[in-house]
This record gives sequence, structure tokens and C-alpha cells, in this order.
Amino acid sequence: MRKRRFLRFTKTGVVLTLCAALLLSGCAGKPVAEEKKSVRIGVSLYRGDDTFINNIRGELEERAKAYEQKSGIKVMLDIQDAKGSQNTQNNQVERFISLGCDVLCINPVDRMDASVMIDRAMTAGVPVVFFNRQPVEEDMNRWDQLYYVGVDAKESAVLQGNIVVSQYREDPASIDFNGDGKVSYVLLEGESSHQDSLIRTEWSIQTLKDGGVPIEKITGGIANWERSQASALMEQWLETYPGEIEPVVSNNDDMALGAIDALERAGGQRINLIGIDATTPGQEAVQAGKMLGTVSSDKGRYAQAILDLSAAKALNQPIQTDIPLENGKYYWSAQEIVKKVKQ
Repeated sequence: MRKRRFLRFTKTGVVLTLCAALLLSGCAGKPVAEEKKSVRIGVSLYRGDDTFINNIRGELEERAKAYEQKSGIKVMLDIQDAKGSQNTQNNQVERFISLGCDVLCINPVDRMDASVMIDRAMTAGVPVVFFNRQPVEEDMNRWDQLYYVGVDAKESAVLQGNIVVSQYREDPASIDFNGDGKVSYVLLEGESSHQDSLIRTEWSIQTLKDGGVPIEKITGGIANWERSQASALMEQWLETYPGEIEPVVSNNDDMALGAIDALERAGGQRINLIGIDATTPGQEAVQAGKMLGTVSSDKGRYAQAILDLSAAKALNQPIQTDIPLENGKYYWSAQEIVKKVKQ
């Protein structure tokens, strides 16, 4: 009897020992997940030659290096240029997923056509951080692992309009050159389908009206955010409306710089130019007196938000409280007016 009891105790001890070993190695015999020492982030840019996007890319690379040094976690950024092709971008997303990227950061070519990329990411279970070009709300609401980082287009436009409003109130003659009581402007617009272009156009002009600036539109045109297209339009307008244009309201800095190129070719006629984005060349033009002003988003914080969201999702960690998300998925970067520093 004692021998049987001893054998039962021995068997029980063996079983308990095995259970303890299993618990230490992971539940139900599964190994404990090792702490990740690296994250792989696939980044697709709608067009690598866009000045603003290049600024964000540079900031993102710098912040990835700083994150590595601080956390000890290696950040592998795989950055690709879609060159304005949605099909190319779709293929880049497939490649990122096949390579085992932990998260995707996508600057969509066509904000209205993000569904294919979302489908592939959802199937693979790979979170997505969109930036700069906001997918439609219906797409963003399809999955709780979709995020967006950008700037509030209405805020950009209101700040841009206020550059002219404040200057007009301070010195009307510096805006209304011919003193006829009307501020005659031309408008350079971005892509016709881009939400920021549509909103910037509407609210920059509305802000001028609300601010009491007596505006009169001469003409406008779509230059697709591009310097060369804006330059061609401005050259045409200078010939068609000689001496009539007072301010040029541009949806972004690159197009404003294109207008400056045309002005300089024509002999430097006095015209006020106002941009948005505060790109490096845009800010240089403001400080050189070639642009009246521009609107700056905090590009460092913008890129940091992209990186922080990506790292949190890649490491399966909570999103930091210093990244305020509207509706749990939208981050809006702060903005401010940039004007020439008075000496």
C-alpha cells in the first residue's frame, strides 16, 4: 500500500513539474514571444519629387535614427516612390506585405481609390498609417487599424487668408497697388480631386471676404501642385492681364515659386504671393521678400506622429497619450503663419 501511494505521489510530482515547465515556456506549450528588436516599415510616397513630401521623408528618416538610439530597437524604413501611379503603389503594398513589414505608411496616389490597399492590408493583418492625402471616410472606417496623419486644410487656408487680411489692414496700398479700392487676385490650385486643394481654395478666399478685403478674381487655374505648371500659367496670365494682378493666392509653395519664376522672367513685376506648406525653398523666398508669407505645419512633429504610430502598432504597444487622435484615428499637425523676419 505504501509503495502504491509513493508511486502516485511520484507521478503527481512529475506532472506538476511538467506543468510548471510548460507555464514557464508559455501557455499551452507555446513559447513566450520574444521582445522585438527591430521593426520594418514600408513607406510608399505618391510622388518622390514633391517638395513637401520630401521634407516629411527627411524628417521621418531623422526621427527613425533618433528612435533607434533612444529605444535600442532598429527601424528599417523601406521607402518607395509610386511616381503618381496608383497601380505601382498597389504593387508596392503587396511587396511590403510579402517582405513581412510590420506596418505600412502610405501617402496615397489617389485618395478616392485606397480600397485595394486597405483590402490587402486587412487580409494580411498589417496596420496602415496614411499621411498627407486623406482617404475617404468610408474607407477609413472599414478597419480599426487604419490611421491618418495630416494637417487641417481649413486651418491652413484661414491662416493663409489672414496673411493678406492683416497686411491689408496695416497698409492697404501694399495690397491694392493701383488704389482702385479692389484687390484683384489670381488663384493657383492643386489637383482637382485633392481634398486639401478644394478646401484651401474655398476657405482662403472666404477668409479674405470675412476679413473685409475688397477682392476681385481675375482668373485661376489648376497647376497640380507643380512649380513648372504654375510657372506656365503665370506667364500666360502676365501677358493676358498686364499690370492687373495684385496678389497670387497659391494652394502650396511650389506653385507660388513657379509664379515667382514667371515674374522674374518677365522682369520682376510687383505682385504679392502667398503659399502654404513652408517648404525650405518657400521659407527662403519669404525671407528674401519674394513671397508675402506661407503657412507652416510642424514637420518634425508631423513625421514624429507617423513614426510613433507606426512603432506602437509594429510593437503591439498602446499609442502614446501625447499623440491626440480625433475619433481614435486622425492626427492633425499644428500650423502657424511664416512671414519675413524684420531686421
